[in-house]
Amino acid sequence: MVGNNGGFAITLGVCLAAMTSLAAAEDGALMYVGTGQGIYAVRMDPATGALAAPALAVESKNANFLALHPSGKFLYACAELTDAAGAKSGGVASFTLDPATGKLAPLNQQPSGGRGPCYVAVDKTGGNLLVANYGSGSVACLPIGADGKLKEPSAVIQHEGSSGVIAKRQEGPHAHSINLDAANRLAFAADLGLDKVMVYAFNPAKGSLTPHAIPFAELPPGGGPRHMAWHPGAKYAYVCNEMGDSVSAFAYDAEKGRLSPIGVVTTLPEDYDANDANTTAEVVVHASGKFLYCSNRGHDSIAVFAIGDDGKLTPRGHASTQGQVPRNFVIDPSGQFLLAANQRSGSIVVFRIDPQSGTLTPTGSKVEVAGPTCLRFQLPAAAHP
Repeated sequence: MVGNNGGFAITLGVCLAAMTSLAAAEDGALMYVGTGQGIYAVRMDPATGALAAPALAVESKNANFLALHPSGKFLYACAELTDAAGAKSGGVASFTLDPATGKLAPLNQQPSGGRGPCYVAVDKTGGNLLVANYGSGSVACLPIGADGKLKEPSAVIQHEGSSGVIAKRQEGPHAHSINLDAANRLAFAADLGLDKVMVYAFNPAKGSLTPHAIPFAELPPGGGPRHMAWHPGAKYAYVCNEMGDSVSAFAYDAEKGRLSPIGVVTTLPEDYDANDANTTAEVVVHASGKFLYCSNRGHDSIAVFAIGDDGKLTPRGHASTQGQVPRNFVIDPSGQFLLAANQRSGSIVVFRIDPQSGTLTPTGSKVEVAGPTCLRFQLPAAAHP
């Protein structure tokens, strides 16, 4: 097992010229972009949504998903570990963050508790990092020290079994994401291979994960649950089904920790050719609680839905992401803009959100970044505890 310093292969690779221009616009919103080769920093004008040129903040292999610490001081990413013999394994990495310049400096890295880490999330206390490992179908918890460094996993749970509905994708477990409820007491892990959202009791003081009394919620057979989003009122939750091209809506009983299905809606238009391959990727609920968005890879669009008072979804159309394979997207802290990361075409495109209808209109702002896979905004200083 690699310790806090052993095998640490991340090197700082700051592009100084780009960072100079980035720092000059330090009054803009700061966003980080995860890619296969490194993490980039981008400033956004909060009034117009215009993006400045991306700047490499740090080199990091397979930084395909990112998470920010609630203090605003640290950033965490999926990573790739390499031992002395050159063998590669799953890992997670920690960095210090300078909000004025956008620079990242490596702290340490640790094993992720499995193969192919694809999702990281920091719990609300800032004391733990939760990880989903797609390759091995496992989830893990890693304590975070006061200095932001990651400790070795305090809990690792290996999922078992398979749905088997789609043989090539569901031959075994594939944990795709892990999220906490508003109370920070239950963790929900969407597993594509099982067609289930697994539920675990979470103890932030101990860094423990244990099966909950209601151990899972079932998703449509062959749907392949990927990511999960919570309604701000904490009464509803939504899961995008990667292979089912749909979003499943659930009512949430916070006291019992139970997800009860209330509907499934397609993310594709009626006239879309069923022979054309498509998979969903990301699902996000607007902070107003009025709208939900889900990305389509293949149709290359963001599907827009209105959220009713009963939590159910009503389709409100689609917006082309003006690129290929929108693996991830994010809504800025003000709630005015949606930014879509087109992985295959290497672009980030900005849309303005209509506050009444939720529809998306391109602002004309677009920047190029090779293979963007995750976007995360650094919250304003006033938002941190």
